[in-house]
Amino acid sequence: MNLIIKDGLINDNEKSYKADILIENGIIKQIGTNIEQKNYKTIDADNKLILPGGVDVHTHMDLDLGKYKAVDDFYTGTVAAAFGGTTTIVDHIAFGPKGCSLSHQIDEYHKLAKGKAVIDYSFHGVIQHVDEQILYEMNEMVNEGITSYKIYMTYDSMLSDEEILKVLIQAKKINAVIAVHAENDGAIQYLRDYYKSLDNSKPIYHALSRPDSTEAEAINRMIYLSEIAEFPHLYFVHVSTKKGLDEIIAARRRGVKNIYCETCTQYLTLTEDYYNKENNEGLKYVMAPPLRKTEDVEALWEGVINDDVDVIATDHCPFFLEQKLNAKDDFTIAPGGIPGVEERMEVILTEGIKRGISINKIIGKLSTKPAEIFNLYPKKGAIQVDSDADIIIISEKNEIIKQENRHSRADYTPYEGFEINYTVETTILRGDIIIQDNRLDAEMGDGQFMKRKSMKG
Repeated sequence: MNLIIKDGLINDNEKSYKADILIENGIIKQIGTNIEQKNYKTIDADNKLILPGGVDVHTHMDLDLGKYKAVDDFYTGTVAAAFGGTTTIVDHIAFGPKGCSLSHQIDEYHKLAKGKAVIDYSFHGVIQHVDEQILYEMNEMVNEGITSYKIYMTYDSMLSDEEILKVLIQAKKINAVIAVHAENDGAIQYLRDYYKSLDNSKPIYHALSRPDSTEAEAINRMIYLSEIAEFPHLYFVHVSTKKGLDEIIAARRRGVKNIYCETCTQYLTLTEDYYNKENNEGLKYVMAPPLRKTEDVEALWEGVINDDVDVIATDHCPFFLEQKLNAKDDFTIAPGGIPGVEERMEVILTEGIKRGISINKIIGKLSTKPAEIFNLYPKKGAIQVDSDADIIIISEKNEIIKQENRHSRADYTPYEGFEINYTVETTILRGDIIIQDNRLDAEMGDGQFMKRKSMKG
């Protein structure tokens, strides 16, 4: 679609200014004033905010945990994302069969996403074990556009320190990004068993069994391993604690390079008090890492202000409430994860601007910086000539988040009752209007796979 967006207030990660945007063949061709073109569709955006489409680099669509499966696939999950103003995701894929190749799960996820996604997407590879073949494949997968890999320091397919170091050394050679779920597995397993032995089954013990020190220690250990590997690109997912963030800040101050910090909407808005809700409602909020204390929420916002936090993502991984309630007598068996891909942009804009943070800085965390770190920029995460025309139009309008106005397949939203001051009115993907007037105008499969290049050294 050839399109002109007229008279909107354009906001990017650096500045805000009023201008028109001319879009041809899915690309931004001109930004200026008084742009006119015959036979082009025109959107009047006077008194509206124009932002780059959101880039969420931490989702879990179609995640199969064996006993449980996330309820959003690449259609329903990306529809929810589009309604919330996100136009690109980079998905963290599930573990594959024991001993499988790196390409095995990437191939599976291409099958899951193709023909379903309504927004653009890419994948992070997942490393479950380490041998010479896996290290070789890391290099080969770069040619397939997979330039980031997830490792875990907990769960069944966690890597040992030796395996982690081998991965980091290889990542340094090929300029890949290593995303890491950083929690101390041994301490967590001990505490989970300890609380279960005392018949402490309530959801609050999920938080107590994963204290802030388990995150901070693992982050600290990863940073020193990265130092041994001569500082490959190291990306900490879902940082949830003041202690964890302090480890990253301290490392940067002493000269550690190429480390990035992601937090998520829930860690900026919700606290562990939610685990004490009556009637097992606290099980809705079981995720790893867990919700934290108010002081952690405040420290993370301070990190956003000071640019210690680089990215705000979601870790979108929804389950039905019935699946969560299976754990009413044992918090350790609850499937971990919550919905959030739809709420992120509106909630963070609302909460951030309330705190006096500029819209430009917030856009940096929601769109530009994630696109830069994972080599989608400037096609994504920017409003500039030659970028993809991934644009959202936002009204300054109050709305209450309720389950009935959500679009995920999840049957609850953790942000029930939140009042938002900024509402996504129109979502444009590569020049096509896919959301307008609360209506979906995209077809299944309109989303494209984004091949990514390696980071620079």
